Amino acid sequence: MINQTVNQIDRLATPDGGSMGGARLAYFCYFAAMAGFMPFLSLYYAQLGLSASEIGLLVGIPPVVTFVAAPLWGGLADATHRHKQILSGAVVSAMLVVLVFLVARGLPLLIPVVVAYALFSAPIMPLIDNTVLAMLGEERARYGRVRLWGALGWGVVGTVGGVLVDWVGLRVSFLNYFVFMLILLLIVLRLPVAQTSIGSRFWQGARSLFAEPQWVVLLIAIFCSGVAMSITNSFLFLYVDELGGSRTLMGLSLTVATVSEVPIFFYAERLLRRWGARGLLAIALLAQVVRTFAYALIPAAWLILPISLLHGFTFSAMWSASVAYASELAAPKGLMATAQGLLGGVSMGLGGVMGALVGGLVYERYGAVALFVAVGLVALAGLAFFVAAGPGATEQSRLRPRYPG
Repeated sequence: MINQTVNQIDRLATPDGGSMGGARLAYFCYFAAMAGFMPFLSLYYAQLGLSASEIGLLVGIPPVVTFVAAPLWGGLADATHRHKQILSGAVVSAMLVVLVFLVARGLPLLIPVVVAYALFSAPIMPLIDNTVLAMLGEERARYGRVRLWGALGWGVVGTVGGVLVDWVGLRVSFLNYFVFMLILLLIVLRLPVAQTSIGSRFWQGARSLFAEPQWVVLLIAIFCSGVAMSITNSFLFLYVDELGGSRTLMGLSLTVATVSEVPIFFYAERLLRRWGARGLLAIALLAQVVRTFAYALIPAAWLILPISLLHGFTFSAMWSASVAYASELAAPKGLMATAQGLLGGVSMGLGGVMGALVGGLVYERYGAVALFVAVGLVALAGLAFFVAAGPGATEQSRLRPRYPG
């Protein structure tokens, strides 16, 4: 039954009857699984009686594990040429580990579960991305429109997940993850998973990139943004809970955020032509500053909804611009794949763990308002440094944006 449904959606989504519909559905299911699970995990930890600093520790583990494990998984896949087996095995393992959350109690038992979950989750998105890019071939510019299906999955299930958590309780979020990952597994087994290299020469290329001063400037700015994003993702719903907000409101805020993503992703190429990668990145950093300070000032929980509209800039524009700018800096060295891996590692890895760990300590000692004021200052420092340390006229001409149209 499920397989027949996947076949029907695949044919509808792809006029030529190929596999791109399955790729779209893969993104939808993966982010649907995450939307109904990850945003509510901090609330689940709090329900178990963990402190804010303990929650910060648990939330900070996955970025570190992913930063280390993703290149290792990629290297293993390249060395064995078993990309599909590793991807499907990772999906199955992540599904099963998530169920263990339901029986683990206390920090000592939860830590190994979180480590295992992060370890098995690490290769899933890189291998899916690698497959989609290989399927697109020379039409890689269409990647953003395929990736949009992930945003749709996040937005739709975010709201439904919030309603279900209100009705049934937080444990239903684990079932949501399991069901959508099961559908993802069925899709992955049908996809022509690419066996092109995703893990070779990563660290050698990273050392070469650090010789470029503007690359270091970009990473510092992206690190500050990653800290702000991590704190928002990890502690916003705890703050909304303090303000009396419902789980339905939390889920609705995910949908509002996703709606704001869609036009930015869709028109990203046009925005890059208008502002350039560096200009659009500066605008996104400014939006990050406004968003975090706004959270500190809200007197009522429902105000997270209009603030969530800034997510389109703080995530979609931020990611589109940073990916484009990183490509500009890395293209002369032939290290674009390495640049994208390092960009994600610094933003979601190092920035993610710093935001989670330090954020938990600040939240526990000083409260949510102080936390969002502090992270607003971090984001402001990142913006100020990015603008002040920009390239000179000669460097700007060398890094002139290269976008068609």
